[in-house]
Amino acid sequence: MLTIGQLAAYAGVTVRAVRHYHQVGLLPEPERDASGYRRYGATAVVSLIRIRTLANAGVPLSQIGDLLEADASDFAEAVQRIDSHLRDEIERLETSRKQIAELTAGDSLALPLEVAAYLDRLRDIGASKRMVEAERDGWILVAARWPERVIEWMPAKVAELDNPQVVRLYRILSEIFDGDADDDPRMAEAADIMAALAEQAHAAGEMNLGEEAHDDLPHDLIDALAVESDPRVERLLELMRERGWSGWNRMERLVEPPD
Repeated sequence: MLTIGQLAAYAGVTVRAVRHYHQVGLLPEPERDASGYRRYGATAVVSLIRIRTLANAGVPLSQIGDLLEADASDFAEAVQRIDSHLRDEIERLETSRKQIAELTAGDSLALPLEVAAYLDRLRDIGASKRMVEAERDGWILVAARWPERVIEWMPAKVAELDNPQVVRLYRILSEIFDGDADDDPRMAEAADIMAALAEQAHAAGEMNLGEEAHDDLPHDLIDALAVESDPRVERLLELMRERGWSGWNRMERLVEPPD
């Protein structure tokens, strides 16, 4: 007859595990002998080894009791169900590992890889860390609302970075918002460039976003995000209104130019 310590050692588990199996009803707990100790026989050793084997194989403790009492047919069927569940879990974990690997650059969190590549291009043209982070957060709002469309828009956005005006705009804004001046005189140049780009896009018919143009919430959130990230954006918006345009990401003409 074995003590609980001898039982645990023989079966290759801890005393704590034996007590837990008692508590959940997997292993019967013997009565104490005259000396006050619990003694375990060979049957308990066999049961504990079977429990340990099933637990090590990944069988949930809640299912081990039924498996211990099942006949060969029921046992095989139950094991098949457990194996199927484990395969599904492995696939889920492998997917999670791939997603984690894609997040190593940081920008891929909540964003498609196409947008992350666009943010890399912003860095290449000289946009500051703060500017890229602001763009990233804005695209997170866009991607959450239009996950399929955002990928379609990326080639055109990347192509815009070949425009010297766009490159100049990002560099000026980077310098302005990395600085401390409340009313940087370069704000006027940034507003001039933005107004010129808006005029070009309007003339080319590139400002029609389709149904997305009438979905105000994401556009309002992006405008609010810009102001929340730096209150000086309000001054830039004011300058844009003076030039006949409203908004930050969805610029709309306030005054039609004379014929």
